[in-house]
Parts: sequence; C-alpha cells; structure tokens
Amino acid sequence: MSRPFAIAAIAACALIWGTTWYAITLQLGPVDAVVSIVWRFGLAAVVLFAFCALTRRPLRLTREQHMAAIGQGAFVFAVSYGFVYAAEEQAASAVVAVIFAALAFVNLILFRVLAGQKAAPAAWLGAVFGVMGVGVLSYGQMAASGAGLNPGLGVALALTAVMASALGNWFAWRAQQAGAPVLPATAWAMAYGTAMLALYGLATGATWRIEPTPAYLLSLLHLSLFGSVIAFGLYFTLARQRGYALASYISALTPPIAMLVSVVFEGARFGWSALIGLALVLAGQVMLIRAPKP
Repeated sequence: MSRPFAIAAIAACALIWGTTWYAITLQLGPVDAVVSIVWRFGLAAVVLFAFCALTRRPLRLTREQHMAAIGQGAFVFAVSYGFVYAAEEQAASAVVAVIFAALAFVNLILFRVLAGQKAAPAAWLGAVFGVMGVGVLSYGQMAASGAGLNPGLGVALALTAVMASALGNWFAWRAQQAGAPVLPATAWAMAYGTAMLALYGLATGATWRIEPTPAYLLSLLHLSLFGSVIAFGLYFTLARQRGYALASYISALTPPIAMLVSVVFEGARFGWSALIGLALVLAGQVMLIRAPKP
C-alpha cells in the first residue's frame, strides 16, 4: 500500500467513524442496544459476503483461519461494542473517546508482548501524542457536561472495550499470518460476532424489533454500510499493509471529526483547547505514518 493510499484510507475511516458517533445517538431509544448492534453487523456481514461472492473472492477458510476469525469477531464486533454501549450509559461520551484514543498505544504493547514486534520510537511517541491530543480535545466537553452517572464504572467498561479491540486486532493479525484473505476473513468475523451478540440478546431477554422511523433506518444503513463494511474493510486492509498501530490510531482521529459533526448538527461550540488538541492528534498521525512498519 502506497503512502498516499494509506493516507486516503485513514482519512476515509476517520470521516466515516467520526460521523457514526452522531448516527449511534439516533439508534438509542426503544430498541435494545444489543439488538441494534446485531442488526448493524448482521446486515454488514450479509453485504460483505455478497460482495466477496460477486468479486469471486474465496469464502472458504481453513480451520485455523476460522478460529482466528472467531476470536476477531468475539473481541472486535461483540465484546468491544457491547462494552462501549455500556460505558456510554455510565460516562460521558467524551470520556469514552479519550480512553479509546489509547488503542494505538495498547496495540503497540500487546503486539510487543504477544507477537514480539518492536515498534519504532516514532510510533510510540505518535501514539502518546494521540492520547494527549484527544485528552485536550475532550477536556472542555468533560468540564461542561460532567463525567456522567457513574464515571468510575464507565472508565472501567471503556478500558475493557479498548482491551477487547486490541485483542481482536491481534486475532485479525493471526488470521493474516494464517493466510486468510482480508475481506472474507472480516465477513466471517462479523458473522461470528453477530451470532454471539444474538445469543447474548436471547439469553438476556432482549426485545427483537426495528424502529420504523427514517432516523433509525437511515442511521442503521449508514452504520452498516459505511461504518462497518467500508470502514472496517479499509481498516483491516490498512492494518495488514501498514501495521495495526497506525490503523488503530484512527481512534484518535475520529473524536475531532465527531466534534465537527456536533458543531454542524447539534450547535456545539469549542474553544482554543480544541485547536491545540487537534494539532497534537495530527502531529501524532504524521509520526505514525512515517514510522517504519514493525
């Protein structure tokens, strides 16, 4: 993957996932969160399977590749998203965004421990800049809106979600090492994650329904097609070619986009701290792009 394409993929993922913060708010309400997540990734898995079939990508995986896809689906699409929704019920979304900015840093540590990958100093410094930048970006929001109902519990849930995402990335890397094609492996991972969430919903007595309103249906399509099929396809392709630390740094770029969306659609206002935080985030991104792949 060339550097211009990598930059374009990062920008696309950041723009898409930056808008999903607002789209998710349109999913909250009478439909259980786990049910909305099942609809989102279930539809995304069907579309991704269909795309692979139409483009003649092989959908059959070996046993080792399926095991890696199961781990990826469990941690990326089931556990992580489940805990993210639970965290946002207890803590302000800005708090969760700050914690998720640490994903690139956690990935560097996890891949160093489990895979023996040694990242360049510039990568570590870039990840630290990302954490600092999102912290500055979100400081004003946290001060204005409060930390939430139970910020301690929210932080713990968000940290669990970050660790789950990092473990899911490691399983995606295992699928890569096993020779699984990126899009078929992602489709299977989404399908496995959806099945796990569906079983959880059945076990906990969730009500299976769809809210027949334009806001809910359009946000569901956006989250499924753009936020899942396109964004995760680009993300895991980028991760394979340029490293998971660089790809996961997108989690530090999405909050600034989400803030811009909030300004446009919700009338939010941000001060100088937002500009300083954005500068730190972009500086960290430049460092990670230029850092050699582990």
